[in-house]
Amino acid sequence: MSLGKRGAAEFIGTFWLVLGGCGSAVLAAGVPTVGIGYLGVAFAFGLTVMTMAFAIGHISGCHLNPAVSVGLVVGKRFPASELIPYVVAQVLGGIAGAAVLYVIASSHAGFSLSGGFAANGYGDHSPNGYSMVSGLVLEVTLTFMFLMIILGSTDKRAPAGFAPIAIGLGLTLIHLIGIPVTNLSVNPARSTGPALFVGGWALAQLWLFWIAPIAGAALAGLVYPSIAGSDETSSGK
Repeated sequence: MSLGKRGAAEFIGTFWLVLGGCGSAVLAAGVPTVGIGYLGVAFAFGLTVMTMAFAIGHISGCHLNPAVSVGLVVGKRFPASELIPYVVAQVLGGIAGAAVLYVIASSHAGFSLSGGFAANGYGDHSPNGYSMVSGLVLEVTLTFMFLMIILGSTDKRAPAGFAPIAIGLGLTLIHLIGIPVTNLSVNPARSTGPALFVGGWALAQLWLFWIAPIAGAALAGLVYPSIAGSDETSSGK
């Protein structure tokens, strides 16, 4: 499969991630009273990844996330030469998803970007007032665990065909943990799209939602192979 086709798949997949995940937070989390709440938003993010993993996993690997691509490069699962094209496609897909969401949401009489537009934040912009340190630790830790799930479930020694389910449920779980702290990113492309529309504080805090997920993913890319070893070492040969 050509790099262009794989990049297009990453664009579409990340578009769906932001539209589905952030869209659920913006459009459905508070409708009519409490709407789908944190639980619903967490499942929405998990479902976007799971559905895209089945839809485009065989095309691009379904990274949908610069941190995932970095972690796979560090773990020697993905060529470093293709990292930048994948990241560009993912970020553009995230921006496109946020743009479509903005067009939809802004037509509502009560819509305001001051509500956050599902942007990630810490301190005064954390859903429950968590500090920058809490946000940093959370994003590094949960991205690390997310990549451990990805690396483990896509290992050729793992049960075949179940990786999308494990990854989707893994993303759901970490959102259940992290939404109250930072709105949960673990994905720089997901963070960048909404931040560009909110501007101001969201752009000023965006650095954390690039650095922390990439650091956590890179760490997992180092740790997983050291635990799992090769086919030969894992089988005792």
